[in-house]
Amino acid sequence: MAFELPKLPYSQDALEPHISSKTMSFHYGKHHQAYVTKINELTKDTPMAKHSLEQIMRDTANDAAKAALFNNAAQVWNHTFFWNCLTPNGGTGPSGELAERVKEAFGGVDKLKEELKNAAVGQFGSGWAWLVVDGGKLKVVKTANAMSPVVQNQTALLTIDVWEHAYYLDYQNRRPDFVQTVLDKLVNWDFVAENLKSR
Repeated sequence: MAFELPKLPYSQDALEPHISSKTMSFHYGKHHQAYVTKINELTKDTPMAKHSLEQIMRDTANDAAKAALFNNAAQVWNHTFFWNCLTPNGGTGPSGELAERVKEAFGGVDKLKEELKNAAVGQFGSGWAWLVVDGGKLKVVKTANAMSPVVQNQTALLTIDVWEHAYYLDYQNRRPDFVQTVLDKLVNWDFVAENLKSR
């Protein structure tokens, strides 16, 4: 089975006015689709065509000769995860066990948002900011380019995409404003909580 571009969990204009349908048409429809197309080209007629994205990522991480395989598989995975981290009318904050774990690890949701924003804004060049479970503890980390917690023995709970194509049409060079808007208006905390339960 070839890899496919997964359907968005909402319509392409559902995140407006915070993320425009124009941005989504390029980010999801062009960039994400291009990664899917490329990973299919790279794995066609090879044993990896039957592997999961996660398996391809683990098998190719940190192998310079397989960088294209890793980068495209990881970008398909990272983007799919990112879309699920967002929801219209999101950002209200965590509840239940997740809220307790956030308070324990960071002192509260405001402090968590601050750490996530610092990681996202402080990522030099392209990459991602993540809330992960690492060694049983909640942590904020950042990764460059296509790197993902999947290959770092961490469980991803939440991510923010800070590649320029994620925000430039709507926010130009104002990455901090994009990140703050995602944190305040769009985070799907129910999805984050499910990721914590499933680990």
